[in-house]
Formats: sequence, C-alpha cells, structure tokens
Amino acid sequence: MRRSLGLLGGLVLGLAASQFPEYAQQYTQRLGGAVDELRAITTGFDSAAAAAGLTRQQAIAHYNASPDSFLEGQGGSMVATFARYDQLSAMLAEVKGDGPIDRLRHVDDYFDTDIARRTIDNFKPALPVTEEGLLYALAGLIVGYILTSALYSLLMLPFRLLFGRLGWGRA
Repeated sequence: MRRSLGLLGGLVLGLAASQFPEYAQQYTQRLGGAVDELRAITTGFDSAAAAAGLTRQQAIAHYNASPDSFLEGQGGSMVATFARYDQLSAMLAEVKGDGPIDRLRHVDDYFDTDIARRTIDNFKPALPVTEEGLLYALAGLIVGYILTSALYSLLMLPFRLLFGRLGWGRA
C-alpha cells in the first residue's frame, strides 16, 4: 500500500513540477512584453525631450515645476515608469540567463510580481517534452514518492506500535 501511494504521490508531484518550466517560459514572455512596452514609452519620452533640447531629468523638472497639478502628476508617473522599466529590464536579463537549477533557486521571483499574478491567471499547462521539463518531472516524481511514503509510514506508526504490543501482525 505504501509503495502504491508513494507512486501516486510521486506522479502527482512530478506532473505538477513538470509545469514549472512552462510557467517560467510564459512568465518570461509576459515580462519581455512588459519591458518592450516600457521601452517604447521611455524612448518616446527621451526622444521628445531631446527634440526640445532637454535631457530626461530636465524634462521631468519641467513637469514638476508646472503649476498645473495634472502635469506635475504626469512627471511623477513618468519617473515611476522609468523606475519600473529599469527594474523589469534587470529582471528580464536575469531570468533569461537562468538555467533550470537557477530558476528553482529564484522561484520566489516568478511568483512575487504583478506579471506573475497575470501569468498564473492565464497559465496554460503543457506536456513537458523539453529536457528541463523532464528533469523537473523526474525530480518531482522522486520527491513526491519519498514524501508520500514517509507520510504514510508516519501516519501508520501508531497502528504498528499498537498492533505490535497486542501481538497482532505476528504469524
């Protein structure tokens, strides 16, 4: 019974673990799309500032110096946009450089952002046919088997002790 449950637990965890590379790929695509859009906004702003003979900082200073609260707010919004672009660009560079093991070490990066939530909301499972997907599936199978077998043994321990004291289970 323990082996059967262990195998079942291993298969379930293996299937679940095999989906992480697909999730990471979908996350990377969304992250890349966000970076592309922010790059377009950033370069558009920088080009408009340069056409007016201003640096980015000077253009932001114009926004902030405006007596119009709307324009002042837009300046703050652009500063936030530039910061987000820098942050997501750095994250994308890191994610693209990660291998299968590095992705596992940085798993918290894949679940702690706005992009991660949108990726999870729209996630489409896939059959793990890549080397990385198969690696995660195998690791999940092994860990799932060990954990399920250990849990079963732990849950059955009181019964084995009780039946052993009563002399049941001896042939």
